[in-house]
Amino acid sequence: MSWLPSLKTETPEAGFELALKLARMAVKYTQPDESVRKDLREQYANNADSLTMASHVVATNFQTIAAANHYWNTTE
Repeated sequence: MSWLPSLKTETPEAGFELALKLARMAVKYTQPDESVRKDLREQYANNADSLTMASHVVATNFQTIAAANHYWNTTE
């Protein structure tokens, strides 16, 4: 089974958690070496611009997931 079987989630909170997972998986696929990711973590963890960009990536992922879930509109 795929780690991403669907963008559908039950709630917006679950959608946000999925957005975080998508961001983490993108980093993992881009840099598969865990030791390199660990070494780089201290650099970006203390850099406001890096943290802002990470938040932007998660927000973009969440926007995609929200659209896939029809913004959790319960009247549909």
